[in-house]
Amino acid sequence: MEGLASYIVRRLLWAPVILLAVSLATFALGRFGPGDPIQILQGQYRDPVQRERIAEELGYHDSFFTQYWRYMKGAVQGDFGEGLSPRGFAVKDVLFPRLWVTFQYNLLALIIIFAVGIPAGIWAALRQGTWMDPFTIGVMLFFTSVPVLVTIPVLQWLFALKLDLLPSSGWEVREFYGVEIGVLSERIILPLLVLTLPGFAGVARYMRAQVLEVLDQDYVRTARAKGLGEFTVVSRHIARNALLPLATMMGFALVGLLGGSIFLETLLGIPGVGEYAFSAVFARDYNAIMAIVLITSTAFIFANLIVDITYAFIDPRIRLGAGV
Repeated sequence: MEGLASYIVRRLLWAPVILLAVSLATFALGRFGPGDPIQILQGQYRDPVQRERIAEELGYHDSFFTQYWRYMKGAVQGDFGEGLSPRGFAVKDVLFPRLWVTFQYNLLALIIIFAVGIPAGIWAALRQGTWMDPFTIGVMLFFTSVPVLVTIPVLQWLFALKLDLLPSSGWEVREFYGVEIGVLSERIILPLLVLTLPGFAGVARYMRAQVLEVLDQDYVRTARAKGLGEFTVVSRHIARNALLPLATMMGFALVGLLGGSIFLETLLGIPGVGEYAFSAVFARDYNAIMAIVLITSTAFIFANLIVDITYAFIDPRIRLGAGV
């Protein structure tokens, strides 16, 4: 385990370097990219005196690296500056509640996708050569092939307009012990259908391929030769070893928990980070864009770290190899 611990420490030491490069590039695009934040703050009145006053207040007359250092110093303390969409509010006061909204429905969708996709992939692999194998994967691929911009209106028309079973849009929160939860309302069903239906195929196909590869291994034939039941063979020897490569997909999927869908949130009226990022780009709200990039980059780095740790717990050979 000492080797594994040292590997994790090395990865953690690389994290600040990667974040520094990403933040520096994003900050440079914000300062030297198209658009002028000062003109946006001025609105329709372009007074040169007012422009100089705003530039002085924001520190735009300082050098680039001085501005960058000042911004990152505040970002480390959770201060991402003042946003432009909406104007007059601190970015953290607008962004963090939206991140919580996006995290809720994406986490629930991720759990459903893997809970259905993994068993479906195993089911299809164990029935290779029968009609059930291509039928299972084919049905899931059909939902994947339909664009989200088509899926949302169709589901709204079917479940909200024709059957009158679900609300067509909106986000309803219920407070539990001071925490606002929005995934316990029936309004979450439609977004979950939009997110999960296209996601089943990717997990199922990947799991099917891994199971087919594991089925040819000697230890599977040995387990069956010992007279072990089929459920024991599948759960202990096939599924567990097939899940190891799937951990990579799970790790990257964790990053998606903070990345909201622009189309989903806009068309279904969900106040998440995707809708906020969309409005920030059009408003040239560089403080908001910078905050979103920093947070998602940090999530990506730690998701990779979680994958490495998960590998060690799924496959004991990795732990033994790390300790050599």
